[in-house]
Amino acid sequence: MAATPAGPIPPLPRFPRDFLWGVSTSAHQIEGAADQRGASVWDAFTAVPGNVKDGTTAAVACDHYHRYREDVALVRDLGVDAYRFSVSWPRVLPTGSGPVHAAGLDFYDRLVDELCAAGVRPVPTLFHWDTPLAVQEAGGWLSRDTAERFAEYAAVVAARIGDRVPKWITLNEPAEHTLLGHALGEHAPGRRLLFDALPVAHHQLLAHGLAVRALRAAGARDIGIANSHGPTWPASDGDEDTAAADFYDVLLNRLFADPLLVGHYPEGCGELMPSPDLEADLKVISEPLDWYGINFYQPTKVGAPLPHTTEFSGLTLPPELPFSPREIEGYPKTDFGWPVVPGALTELLTAFRDRYGDRLPPLVITENGCSYEGLDDQERIAYLDGHLRALHRALEAGVDVRGYFVWSLMDNFEWAEGYRRRFGLVHVDHTTQERTPKASYHWLREVLRARRA
Repeated sequence: MAATPAGPIPPLPRFPRDFLWGVSTSAHQIEGAADQRGASVWDAFTAVPGNVKDGTTAAVACDHYHRYREDVALVRDLGVDAYRFSVSWPRVLPTGSGPVHAAGLDFYDRLVDELCAAGVRPVPTLFHWDTPLAVQEAGGWLSRDTAERFAEYAAVVAARIGDRVPKWITLNEPAEHTLLGHALGEHAPGRRLLFDALPVAHHQLLAHGLAVRALRAAGARDIGIANSHGPTWPASDGDEDTAAADFYDVLLNRLFADPLLVGHYPEGCGELMPSPDLEADLKVISEPLDWYGINFYQPTKVGAPLPHTTEFSGLTLPPELPFSPREIEGYPKTDFGWPVVPGALTELLTAFRDRYGDRLPPLVITENGCSYEGLDDQERIAYLDGHLRALHRALEAGVDVRGYFVWSLMDNFEWAEGYRRRFGLVHVDHTTQERTPKASYHWLREVLRARRA
């Protein structure tokens, strides 16, 4: 069932004049030019048959490395204020540390210049899952040393482009990188450690805090993080389902938000983290943020564990997990099978405000989008319209949200799905690399034009 609009969509409610509008991408998903950077964990992962559902790789992807001027023109013509992209760690430091790859850093220098010339604010994310393969071979995110190497890399990037970057993001979705990459093995680096993956969570959070300090030492300001969050709904009112949902909520939401915002892990989690001095680590992790980014796609319904392996949203979940995600019925679904529940965004944002109170900095929606086929993507228009209205309801309820970034500017390499899922406002023919703005691109452009008027 598609979320197709029934007739003309009424105008969106008025957002604050200084509200930040943007679109998002990530380096590994669009850049290509794999021969112009060091190897990443995703290069190794995609080389293994069966790891990517359509058998593809991101060696070329959208060829953004060579076509960035064309893509910046699309961003400019769309009329957004900002462009969120990620810097590829192995493109800047091919082995994760040591000598800088000058040509790689030059690319981001040119990209930032092109954005500034177009009147678009560059918003770089320093890590969007493409760990240098050499860092992985030295222990990866299971090793505390990786957090130190990441801070050094952050300083290198800030020294080169920091004079023109008004807003920074340290990490993207450490929860998914921990769960999908290290606990379940569905993403690179393909580890299946289950709860032995928890050190990955701690070391990413530590890397974030060290990177915040490194960025500020280099003169950077307006620093945040992009964490994925969503409401967790129990499958029933029963005690077992409620307990399972609470556990899942801690694992995917509070495990990553609490240390950043209140300086401690949820009860029972801190003692599971590898640290010679957890209190000192938490002081680093909880370095004050200028804003907090939320990537939102869907709520999750969770119940007590089922007595067998389950399939959920394309993932194979082992029976050892103490929870079991369930299908959410009664809502439209995207082509990815994700439920379309705009009201869950309002629920999430007001819950964050209520939970963290004065400790919560201003919020930015750093990702929100959906996968649909076709150039006349009316379903995506309905999705975005619905979520922007839900966001506005949160603003009316007093939640301090300062911006909204659509995922994504263009169709790209969708990780383990390959090119099977299309999240873009712009269609990309991955054979010819031709870009074609979709109906949703034109709709958003008109929304932004009306806002300026």
